[in-house]
Amino acid sequence: MFSKLFGRKKETSVTGQPVSDWSFLGTDIHSHFVPGIDDGAQTVEDSVNLIRQMQDMGYRSIVTTPHIKYDHFPNTRNTILTGLQQLHHALEEQGITMPVKAAAEYYIDDHFMHLLDSEPLLTITGNEVLVEMSFMFEPVRFSEIIFKIQTAGYKPILAHPERYAFYHSRPEVYRELKDRGCYLQLNVIALAGYYGKSVKHIAEQLLKERLYDYCGTDMHHLKHAEVMQRMRHSGIMQSLVTYPFLNASI
Repeated sequence: MFSKLFGRKKETSVTGQPVSDWSFLGTDIHSHFVPGIDDGAQTVEDSVNLIRQMQDMGYRSIVTTPHIKYDHFPNTRNTILTGLQQLHHALEEQGITMPVKAAAEYYIDDHFMHLLDSEPLLTITGNEVLVEMSFMFEPVRFSEIIFKIQTAGYKPILAHPERYAFYHSRPEVYRELKDRGCYLQLNVIALAGYYGKSVKHIAEQLLKERLYDYCGTDMHHLKHAEVMQRMRHSGIMQSLVTYPFLNASI
């Protein structure tokens, strides 16, 4: 099924209408558009350019998610919300009406556990919080961490689960994560092979098994935008437009 997704045929929706953009998702929930505070957009001009690209691709709103990762990007609510205000001013000056709010992509470490106990987290919607972990290894007692997040009143959305290579040999873990109460968020460019064949294969399997809940771009820079633009002209759109992602409910 998924091996044929990138054929150069014309894609159509279930209604028979052409599918040529990402508007069926409505809201993107994972990106790095607040300028100069992480490894995403570095200037206001970068941010505005990327958001123009998102608008062109059909997105109707954005929840941008700067990293909060103490050792690398020690952002706070204040740095994120101040940067968001700066971005709003720039978008207004350019006449761009795309709604943009900010949450965060929280790296699971001791600092995150401290924040969990000490202040309200920046959420995607309602009580849903985007989290990530090391690409090298699973956190110690991860099931307990998930439980602590839930006990604090939040529902975790695990960012890009297909990218955690230590799970690739244990695909049953993905269903276990769902059973523990995690939402799973696809990085959509994984389906274009952007992160390699193994990640692409796992992403395809998770889609096939209906284990994803959200779809995100995780957009950092123009190279990511270019991949998204190329995907508009591939067979991937038809498969995704019928998938019950929760993005449109935001």
